[in-house]
Amino acid sequence: MEENALLVQLRDAAGKGVARQLRRAGRIPGVCYGARQATVAVSLDPRALSRLLTRSHAGMNTLIDLRVEGGGGEIDGKVVLLKELQRDPVSGSYLHADLYAVDLDQVVEVSVPLHLVGTPEGVRLEGGIVDQNLREIELECLPRAIPDQLVLDVSALRLGQSVHVRDIPLPGGVTLKSDPGLAVLSVIIPRVVEEAVPAEAAPVEGEVPAAEGEAGAATEATPEAEE
Repeated sequence: MEENALLVQLRDAAGKGVARQLRRAGRIPGVCYGARQATVAVSLDPRALSRLLTRSHAGMNTLIDLRVEGGGGEIDGKVVLLKELQRDPVSGSYLHADLYAVDLDQVVEVSVPLHLVGTPEGVRLEGGIVDQNLREIELECLPRAIPDQLVLDVSALRLGQSVHVRDIPLPGGVTLKSDPGLAVLSVIIPRVVEEAVPAEAAPVEGEVPAAEGEAGAATEATPEAEE
C-alpha cells in the first residue's frame, strides 16, 4: 500500500482559529478514530490527499496507509478509510478529513457507487426516461473486499419497469445493508408540459371592456333604478 501512503502531523490544539491557521499554511485539520482507536487530532496536506484519491479507483473507499511525520504515535502505520471529507460549498476545496482506522480482519460498512450500463429499451424504443433514485448502495464486507463500484445492466428495462436493490449483482464476500426493496431506478413516461393558454388581451388604459360598457350604458339609461 506504499502508493496509498498519506503523511500526517499530530496536533494538540483545536478550534476554528487553529483550523484557519492550518488552511492559511496549506494544510487542513483532521481526526483519526476507530472501534479500538482513541480519537487523535492530525493535520494533513489536502493536495496530497487529492492526488491519492485521484490515483485510486476506489474514491472515498480507498484504503490509506497512514504515516505520522517523524514516526511514532499510536496511529502510525494504521490503515484508514475516509469516513467523511468536508468541502467548501463554493470552491470544492477540502476543509476537514475524518479518518477511520480499520481492522483488516473485521467487516466494515461502506457506501459503494452504482454504475449503470446500457440504455433501457423503454428509453430507446418507447420514449421513456430514466428516473434514478439511488446512486450508492450500502454494503458490509472486509476492507480488502470493498468493490470500487457495483455494475448494473439496465438494457432490458421496459417502460413502466423498475430495478430494485435486490436485483443488483454483488461480488463474493459482500453483504447487502441497504433495504432490498428500495427502487434504484424506473423507466417512466416523460411529464407532458402543458402549453400555456394565452391570456385575453388587457384593455387599453381608459378603455372600457365591451361587456362592462354595455352594463354601464344600461345603468345610465335608468338612473331611477338606483333610487
